[in-house]
Amino acid sequence: MTTETRLAPDGFVYASLPQLMALEQRSRGLSFLSRQPLSSILSGAHASRLRGRGLSFDELRNYTPGDDLRHLDARATLRYGKPFVRTFTEERDRPTLLLVDQRMSMYFGSRRSFKSVTAAELASLSAWIAFHAGDRVGGMVFGDDKIEHIRPQRSRARIQALCAAVIRANHALHASQPETEQQNQLDTVLRHCLASAGHDHLICIISDFAGAGAQTLQLLRQLSAHNDVIAMQVYDPIALQLPDKGRITITQGTVQRELQVGSKQVQQPLGEFLAGRLRDVAELLRRSQVPLMMVSTGEEVIGQLRLELGRLTRRAG
Repeated sequence: MTTETRLAPDGFVYASLPQLMALEQRSRGLSFLSRQPLSSILSGAHASRLRGRGLSFDELRNYTPGDDLRHLDARATLRYGKPFVRTFTEERDRPTLLLVDQRMSMYFGSRRSFKSVTAAELASLSAWIAFHAGDRVGGMVFGDDKIEHIRPQRSRARIQALCAAVIRANHALHASQPETEQQNQLDTVLRHCLASAGHDHLICIISDFAGAGAQTLQLLRQLSAHNDVIAMQVYDPIALQLPDKGRITITQGTVQRELQVGSKQVQQPLGEFLAGRLRDVAELLRRSQVPLMMVSTGEEVIGQLRLELGRLTRRAG
């Protein structure tokens, strides 16, 4: 079940490709990994660095006081009669996958923009953050019935291809389009991700997590066992506080019903339902131990992302 309401006149119902590409400049200075790895938002699960940023051999040199004794090269030390150590550099390139939700449950907004547009902006910002960190970027853009795969590459052209896929799915959404009964589409996408990601990926799931359940929890745990996973839950402010008056259309598939929210008989149970669903998803993600960011449709995305990155970094530090 979803809610529909009229968006403010200056709000965003659809995203545009130039809008998403222009977010590159605004993404600068943001990172999923701080300069001190122990303070990265993912360090709660991985003690020293992002999984996938492996160590590659750099050189063999004489031991100097302070070197890590674990890097002593026994063979070279015995051969030359003095200690030698192996040095390593951290690999900078790894795949980042963005799972971008553009289902009908995302086609809703009471302030500023629809959830589908907020998700598109988050996807673009996340892609640029990963690109500037040296990562290859790709993803899966999914609606109720379709999943489009974009293979990871490190190029602006690949980010444009990803953003173009988001725009195609975004513009396919329409008020006359019924929400399908395929409630397991999110789980289907996660299974596809498991099959293609394997291990050592950064995976950002950008969704309202409608339809999430026990199977979703299991899939998230499987994904995060060998990858770094971040959940970005997009929500509308109406889930936290219903308006005092006005009408809201409730839809489920092709069935619609208009409700007067000023009525106490409507406002209390509807408000409890929406807030409860938000809490349920947050609890499910907490149990999966996947870091969670919550992003509202009612405010500018870049500011919220900066705050959420800072919040999770402080928590991990």
